[in-house]
Amino acid sequence: MTEIKNCPSLLLEGFDTYSPSAIRTLFGGTKVNSVLSFDIDEFRNVGEIAEAMHRISVSGVQEKFPAIIKSGEIRVAGDDERSTHILKPAPWDKTLRDRKLIPANEHLTMQIASQVYGIQTAANGLCFTSKAQQMYVTRRFDILPDGTKLPMEDFASIIGKNEQTLGLHFKYSGCYEDIAKAIRTNVAAWMIDMERFFELVVFNYIYANGDAHLKNFSLILNGPDYRLAPAYDLLNTSLHINGDDFGLDGGLSPDIEKSDVFDRTGHPCRLDFERFGNRIGLVKRRMEKILNKYMSLPEGAMNLIDRSYLPDKAKRNYARIVNERITRFVRKSE
Repeated sequence: MTEIKNCPSLLLEGFDTYSPSAIRTLFGGTKVNSVLSFDIDEFRNVGEIAEAMHRISVSGVQEKFPAIIKSGEIRVAGDDERSTHILKPAPWDKTLRDRKLIPANEHLTMQIASQVYGIQTAANGLCFTSKAQQMYVTRRFDILPDGTKLPMEDFASIIGKNEQTLGLHFKYSGCYEDIAKAIRTNVAAWMIDMERFFELVVFNYIYANGDAHLKNFSLILNGPDYRLAPAYDLLNTSLHINGDDFGLDGGLSPDIEKSDVFDRTGHPCRLDFERFGNRIGLVKRRMEKILNKYMSLPEGAMNLIDRSYLPDKAKRNYARIVNERITRFVRKSE
C-alpha cells in the first residue's frame, strides 16, 4: 500500500485521503476512497474495459479510461453510463524513462499550474491500487452535475489538422500563433482568453511540457459563447523523454524574429515570448505581469514538489529541469 501523508489531490499536509476541499472540487462533495478496488493489470485485460478506453482515446502512449463515482469508489464507466471522470494509469510504453511516475508528474504539474500560478485547470488527483500503483484521475469539465455534456472542440479540429491529410503526427503540425488566430476568430472575449493561452504557452515552456500539441488546447461552450477550456494534460515531459522546447513543430511562430539568445543557443528567452505576446495582440503591461511570474521558481512550487508523490530523486530532477528552463528564460538578449 502507498503511504498517504498528503491529500492526493491538493497535496495539503496531514491527510491520509482526499481533503474536504478536494472532495468538493474533484468529486462534487462525495466522499471517495483513494484506494481502488481493482489493479491496473486486471483493469487493462478485461475486454469490456479495453473498449471503454477506446471511447476516449485511440492514439498516444497514455491510455484514458472513462470513470464514474459510485458508492464512494472510483469505477470504470459502463457502456450505458455517462462518465464524469477520466482515469490515466502509467503508460504501457516501456521505452519511456520512469514511466510509472507519469501519473504523479501530471498531478504535480497540474497542481502547480492551479495553486501557484492561478491557471484554470481540470480538477485532478491521484488514486492508488492495492499494489501501490498510481493512477491519475481528473474530473471532466465538459460534463455538468445534471449530466449535460457541453460542446467542446480541440484546436486540431478547429484549425483543420487531421491524420488523413497530415499523417499520424498531425497534432504537432503548426505553431502557437495558429491557435492564437483561432482564439481571436472564435472567442468573443478573445483578449481575456488570449492572455490565458499566452500564460499556458509560457508555463509549458518553463515546466518542460514538450507535448503541448493542438489537441491539448480546446474551446468549450459554457453559456452563450465559446471560451478557452481549462488546462489539461500538463506534464514535465523532460523527466521521461529528451524532447523539444515546444510541443508544436513551428514553435511560437515562424514569422517572429528570434532573439540572438535563441539563435545562439537554440532555446528561447523572455524576449522571444515578449515578441510572441506582441504579435498575438496582448497589452504590454498585462503581458509583462504574466512573464514576471516566471523569472524564478516560486516557494509555493517547491513546496508542492516536496509534498508530491514523486520519489525524492525525481523531485530533485523535476526542480532541476524547471530551474534550467528559468535560467534560459531570464537570459538577456541584445
